[in-house]
Amino acid sequence: MKLLADLHCHTTASGHAYSTLLEMINGAKEANLQAIAITDHGPALPGGPHLYHFGNMKVFKKEINGIKVLKGVEANILDYDGSIDVPGRYLKNLDIVLAGFHNICYPGGSVDQNTNALIKAMENPYLDIIVHPGNPDFPIDVKKFVKAAKDLNVLIEINNSSFSVSRKGSAKNCLDIAEEVARVNGMVSFGSDSHIFYDVGNFSECIKVANETGLKDKQIINTDLNKIELFLSRKNDIDKRARILPI
Repeated sequence: MKLLADLHCHTTASGHAYSTLLEMINGAKEANLQAIAITDHGPALPGGPHLYHFGNMKVFKKEINGIKVLKGVEANILDYDGSIDVPGRYLKNLDIVLAGFHNICYPGGSVDQNTNALIKAMENPYLDIIVHPGNPDFPIDVKKFVKAAKDLNVLIEINNSSFSVSRKGSAKNCLDIAEEVARVNGMVSFGSDSHIFYDVGNFSECIKVANETGLKDKQIINTDLNKIELFLSRKNDIDKRARILPI
């Protein structure tokens, strides 16, 4: 399995990460990747950047040191209605949009409440990836979630960090989700969730999950840059943009 892009990475702009933009890009180069998504946290997470940070990502070159750079965000789901903390006027100018639950931003709820919050978030036409959905703090209906992601054309992340330093107890849930994605022929994204340069491109646990659950290379978007570009370009559709909720 050849993995070409890391679609979940943080810089010092996140407030609790430890490498600069250039250090993360060079980390991607060291990992023999061709692309990196810079997805710092949305402003609702303590230490996260101001919204203007995301507006000013227009200064990024599309390629730096031979690495394709995707401008992005890891937005925070805030409530049971699936609201996120970055408005559409910022999202429409980003290359990639991730969103997920974080304890300090989302109140937590029942299986139905958490599942519906994810589905509502996925109805946002700018959202590309739901991150670390296996977090045991937020139990979900796996089959309902995976079906909705496929129907709404949103990727489900396999998060490498969830098997090591973050979200203890996620492993079983992540395996269940990946198994269901494999069963329905859905799509996943691998994310290192790196907060320091030497973790960029670390997909060791993601690969184990893919092998254990039967996910095929064609179901993993990181294996094909053309597939990534085509997937992200779907947001250019005018009709989809018109669906964004008023600000």
